[in-house]
Amino acid sequence: MEPIKVDFGGKGGSGKGKGKSAYLVPDKAGLKLIISIVGTVIGAIVAYYFMLPPLNFKSTDTYMYFGVVLAIFVFLLVLTSGAVARPEYVEYVKKKSIVPIIIAGILVVIVGIGMVISSVFFRAKTYSEIISVDETKSFASDIQETDFSSVPVLDTEAASVLANRTLGDLAAIGKVSQFEISTEFTQINYKNNPVKVTTLAYGDVFKWLKNTSTGLPGYVVVNMVTQKAELVTLPEGEYIRYSTNEHFGKYLMRHVRFAYPTYIFDTPRFEIDEEGRPFWLCPVLDKTIGLFGGTDVIGVVMVDAITGEMIEYTVDEVKNSDNLQWIDGIYSEDILVEQFNYYGQYQKGFINSIIGQDGVRMATQGENFLAQGDDVYMYTGVTSAGNDQAIIGFVLINMRTKDASFYDVSGATEYSAQISAQGAVQDYKYEATFPILLNINGQPTYFMTLKDSGDLVKRYAMVNVQNYQVVVTGEKISECTEAYVNSLKQNNININVDIDKIEDATQNNENIENDEQIKLAEVKGTVSDIRTAVIDGNSVYFIELDSKGVYYSIKASEAEGVVIMKIGDEITIAYEKGEGNIIEAESIE
Repeated sequence: MEPIKVDFGGKGGSGKGKGKSAYLVPDKAGLKLIISIVGTVIGAIVAYYFMLPPLNFKSTDTYMYFGVVLAIFVFLLVLTSGAVARPEYVEYVKKKSIVPIIIAGILVVIVGIGMVISSVFFRAKTYSEIISVDETKSFASDIQETDFSSVPVLDTEAASVLANRTLGDLAAIGKVSQFEISTEFTQINYKNNPVKVTTLAYGDVFKWLKNTSTGLPGYVVVNMVTQKAELVTLPEGEYIRYSTNEHFGKYLMRHVRFAYPTYIFDTPRFEIDEEGRPFWLCPVLDKTIGLFGGTDVIGVVMVDAITGEMIEYTVDEVKNSDNLQWIDGIYSEDILVEQFNYYGQYQKGFINSIIGQDGVRMATQGENFLAQGDDVYMYTGVTSAGNDQAIIGFVLINMRTKDASFYDVSGATEYSAQISAQGAVQDYKYEATFPILLNINGQPTYFMTLKDSGDLVKRYAMVNVQNYQVVVTGEKISECTEAYVNSLKQNNININVDIDKIEDATQNNENIENDEQIKLAEVKGTVSDIRTAVIDGNSVYFIELDSKGVYYSIKASEAEGVVIMKIGDEITIAYEKGEGNIIEAESIE
């Protein structure tokens, strides 16, 4: 039986022995305390490795990390003392936990004080000045008239569909079924074209184990205008070794964190330079108001995705260096929208933002991107307080320099324009993408693509921002634009647009679209047999129609409806023309 040790401590009372308390001390208490401390140190190292907090008291992640470390110590103390099985040792644990509890209390007080001194209630004016917005610009003169040969017609979902079609090109390097497309797309200007880029990603953990020794063989570029997706494989011997798809030492944020332990980082962006070399841009953040408020970008750590080499640049260097002009964004759309909302809501103080709301403005829900010159701008509409049915203008913010301009244009919100466009083709149940703002001969115009259930572009739509009763659609951009010009004329708005020029500018794009459609064929019939197999971890369904002996294969992840399909169902299968007893299907309806 373990000997009972009693410790007396505490002071108080007026007589001898009064105010003293007693608690039981476990056997080998000193050794167990050392074990708890050593275990806490090990736990702190492991927690840091996986949590990757910045060692910066302006980050709430730091406080959370220290809270986890203190909890580890108390947990180990309970475990080693035997207090779980011996309740009489609980008082001992409480006594030894006094220091961690005091530290935790201090951290809570710091966070509380930090929240107060960072509160927009006290610092509204400072918050409103975190971004400077030029409100003197004119839409008709400042926004370039639309060049229809460079109008983006894809959103991220449609780009992802096209990107996934490039995976077959991995057969050329013997990497079929090893990789998939990352969902982290970035829009950039590449060789004067708006494109979305993303890396490949490991198919699953087993494929990661098989391929991580080399890395990812390339990335995908999707042209937003021509709808052409290209899998770019790196030169022989080069791989993307550092990415957000890696684990352990080559995981991008761990690689960067160990080099810059005190920096607060925003979500990394994947970009390529004009030569096609892949980089990760990790924006460095600072809290510029109080302890936790006024998040802003103060620099960027650029990581070579192939070698892992890191170079740090200030915001001014990114803005002014000729060698860094290929960088299209270091500010995320979340930060830009947040800062503009501070500007729009708090210029006349916090109280005014709630009571009276004189001059209060805020961004609409959603944003898109425009190319102006060699830069990418974030676009979002702006509404007045309490009115989310119409915009009073819109704002363009340069994602590299944070230069912002507000344009006084009233009209429909982006959401209203989407609903109008979908209503014009409601029989087809097409979905409208978030609008892009175009300048068509001085008329601010929402331009959208209309997609089917497979995220394929089927039609185009235009809605006049100021007169949102003008809604037109067309199968071609030129056809849509011509209908738009005619509709404006019917509403006594005359604009001068050379439709023939638009036809010439978009002809190449539409030829490419038609080429893609020609590759696909359709077959309708009755399901006569269904077979399944698991290939590379994917459930694949093989479907025969009308007992013709030809099976069409498709992954369950690409057409969820196949899992409930049964013999006798009438279906339509789209597939690339080819021969053989098994043909890969593109979609099944």
